Amino acid sequence: MGFRQMSAGAVMFHQAIADRLGLHVTDHKCADLVLRHGPMTAGALANLTGLTTGAITGVVDRLEGAGLARRVPDPEDRRCVVIEMIQHSKQSTAVANLFKGIAQATNTLLERYSDDELALLLDVVDRLNTLSREETLKLREQAASAPARPPAAKVKKRVRHTVVK
Repeated sequence: MGFRQMSAGAVMFHQAIADRLGLHVTDHKCADLVLRHGPMTAGALANLTGLTTGAITGVVDRLEGAGLARRVPDPEDRRCVVIEMIQHSKQSTAVANLFKGIAQATNTLLERYSDDELALLLDVVDRLNTLSREETLKLREQAASAPARPPAAKVKKRVRHTVVK
């Protein structure tokens, strides 16, 4: 139960960050991947995320529009471009500021643990990250071999009329 709550909390936190940035949460997390892994092609980002290259094109367009990323010529292959995050811009500073509170709170929390306890926590987190990635890949592989699903039916919004007296 605790891990499920932590997972849901992380999703909601990153959605709140994305909302503040005017981005979709997928765009926000793709930006994080490029920050952590360094400049990469759209194909490499598609492989990391499991998204199509077409979807990644939209993500990069939105990140460029927000002033967070840019496309630059690939130094190894002039026919390609790589996506890189724009460092030290007004926008990247705004993003960093959104994370200050949780970073400080996390550091304060972790100060309560011994080096051995921190090593154990890090080991658990690393193993959970590996499990998560493996299960994500399994789901993507299963989806690729499954018959196409029909598009989800659109749900009509119910309009409530309130009578004011």
